[in-house]
Amino acid sequence: MKTPSSRLYDLVKSLSITERRYFKLFINSKDATNSKYVRLFDAIGSSAAFDDEELMRAVYGNDPVSTQKYSGLKAYLYDLILRSLQSFDEKSSVDYRLKNMLLGVRTFFKRSHFDDCKDILYKAKKIAKDFEDFNTLVEILGWEKRIAYTQTDIAFLDRELGRITQEEHGYLEQLTNISAYRNIFFSILVSIRKEVSRSQKQREELSALMADPLMQDESHARSYLAKVLFFRIHSIYLFSISDFEAFYDSSKKLIKLMERNKLMLREDVSEYISALSNHVISCGRLGKVAEVRQTLNQLIKVKPITADDEVKIHRQYYMNKFRLCISTGEFEEGAKELKRHLKGVERLDKAQFIKSNFYFQYFCIYFGTGNFEAALNSLNDWLKMSESVERKDLQSLARILNLIIHYELGNTMLLDSLLRSTYRYLNKANRLSDFERKMMNFIREAGKPHLKKEMQQILETLKQDFEDLSRQPSYGVFDLFDIISWLESKISGKVYAEVVKERFRQKSVATT
Repeated sequence: MKTPSSRLYDLVKSLSITERRYFKLFINSKDATNSKYVRLFDAIGSSAAFDDEELMRAVYGNDPVSTQKYSGLKAYLYDLILRSLQSFDEKSSVDYRLKNMLLGVRTFFKRSHFDDCKDILYKAKKIAKDFEDFNTLVEILGWEKRIAYTQTDIAFLDRELGRITQEEHGYLEQLTNISAYRNIFFSILVSIRKEVSRSQKQREELSALMADPLMQDESHARSYLAKVLFFRIHSIYLFSISDFEAFYDSSKKLIKLMERNKLMLREDVSEYISALSNHVISCGRLGKVAEVRQTLNQLIKVKPITADDEVKIHRQYYMNKFRLCISTGEFEEGAKELKRHLKGVERLDKAQFIKSNFYFQYFCIYFGTGNFEAALNSLNDWLKMSESVERKDLQSLARILNLIIHYELGNTMLLDSLLRSTYRYLNKANRLSDFERKMMNFIREAGKPHLKKEMQQILETLKQDFEDLSRQPSYGVFDLFDIISWLESKISGKVYAEVVKERFRQKSVATT
């Protein structure tokens, strides 16, 4: 099978230093340094950009070589790296270790070494119980019955069949329990991600999912993983209905549950990363800034187990760090963090950061520092993204911010055409809100000649209108971008960042 060059290139480039070193140990042949596949591996590792012809020359020099032969070499190297990674994971992953042990059982079974099979099954069962691997436990029980049947051990079956049947039933119930919680989790997640503004129909759907008997008490969650899902479901639901006190309590309980189970954390930190991230959000919503900073420090210190963990830690840390800087008005600190973030993205999977959420935060930070050109560039990157079912509210907000940034830059010639195209976009599905209508009316009025006093009155009227709208729960846009502070900065003549800081301080005093 022909292996596309880009897949092999991307695979080699994704390897950590430890994994690359392990690959060299894995091949472990005397002539490895002179082999063509190792030359190709090293050439890819040292290359700055993908160039298939250059890689071919690094392997074969100027010797003529058929495309088929080169493709075969790449396919062989691809397969060899995959086997090396599987071997690497077996040494550090319980999942791989258990799979390897059961392969050992199969090998001994074929050769009728039944005592060896039983020894492995005994050890595997203990590990699987510790890590709640119910699928493996069901498979182990299947092997117990199969070995007894093959040995015609009727006495064993007579003595143990009841116990095996009971255990098997219990493990299958555990799997069903986890599956049910997982289905509730994904149903709620999809509903929430599709649209932030809650319609009556959506609220009813969410309430129906939360009315499931499984969600009424933690005791219905029969395993560690089920309990994690129980609290995760509560957390995302409580956040969606803006019950931030309960969201905070739920996220704290989830973190405590995870931190009590050190064994599971040594094996998988993915859910722990999400729990810490959600706790940061819950603290932020309640104005617990000190706890936000403390939890962020805790998050960035989590030791990743997989490459995905590393990306997730970076993504969740910076997304929450940016949110903190934006809400507190610490835009200069945000700009420093943004530089560190962009540098880190260079060595990670960039596709994970080409998201509307990040471009929106880049925009806010640049806007807060007064770097309107950089803010516009981020906004343009954002607007170039193809629309998806996720975050329709951000897609609409992007169009409004586009008007604001061009207004700040004084691009009056563009504003008329931008207003028309923005109106067409927002009105195409009868989605034009009061906020959007008032904002566009303001931009239209601002483009006309006005006395200073008249302009001041227009700004103050709009600010009052937006303050009234911000008290309505359906207008989450005011939580996304502090447009009221922007209007206040225009009215008072103060720097936008200073207004945001002052409003944050006043809000913090009011909540203490």
